[in-house]
Amino acid sequence: MLTVKLLLLLLWGATGHEMVGRAAAERLPADMPSFFLEAGAQLSYLNPEPDRWRDRERREMDQAFAYDHYIDLENVPDGALEARDRYEFLAALYGAGLEKPERDAGFLPFRIMELYQRLESGFARWRAAATPAQRAWIEARILNDAGVLGHYVADASQPHHTTIHFNGWSADAPNPAGYTTDRQFHSRFESRFVEDHVRYDDVLARVPWPTPVLPDVRAAVMAYIMDSHAQVEPLYEIEKRVGFDPDRTGPEAEAFAVRRLAVAADMLRALWITAWVTSEAG
Repeated sequence: MLTVKLLLLLLWGATGHEMVGRAAAERLPADMPSFFLEAGAQLSYLNPEPDRWRDRERREMDQAFAYDHYIDLENVPDGALEARDRYEFLAALYGAGLEKPERDAGFLPFRIMELYQRLESGFARWRAAATPAQRAWIEARILNDAGVLGHYVADASQPHHTTIHFNGWSADAPNPAGYTTDRQFHSRFESRFVEDHVRYDDVLARVPWPTPVLPDVRAAVMAYIMDSHAQVEPLYEIEKRVGFDPDRTGPEAEAFAVRRLAVAADMLRALWITAWVTSEAG
């Protein structure tokens, strides 16, 4: 039985996540497979899916994915992100002396790459399917992986998911600019504020039509996360000046949220397209 806490988690950020999945699906080129083009509603629904797995009463499931939603870049030692997989990354974190590396750093870029590669593999198997039945089964796998991938891509566009300052400025770091230490900031920004002040049409309008194929997916994912991290202080500065609050806000705050959601949709769409195009070579 779902706990009250889990029911609340199902609502946190769901609106923004669904917007990202829907906008990415609406901006796909016509040469994607028809089953994928017709699955916009499903891809949008699946975007919040990993948050539905966050249930402390189901510990094995909860702990398996708990650290995939973020990367605290301030805690990542130099060179560690060059690791070839999450386990090599984890070894580098242990080597740097982190007390609990999975908690103190997180695995977000590796989770994105893992799901991207599953999607690319799925498209390759779909192309080579021996029977219509096999192809239909593979389609179900592809859509699930693509939708869940979208969750982590959307998380990575939210600056809070790239920093130790994930929910108000951390007490463990200097705060000379007097940024908020409100421990409700994270959910207030990505949930209440988005629900009350962000329109889907505004997000969609900022997702461009060109259909990019990423020449180096890993480099693109890392650059995407670093770009989001560069928005941490701008996020806190806007909160300080005008606020991300239903009752205390302004156009600057609304534009910031719209941009971050549109950036996520653009990146997600690029990953879907690239997985499809490169799967042909496999």
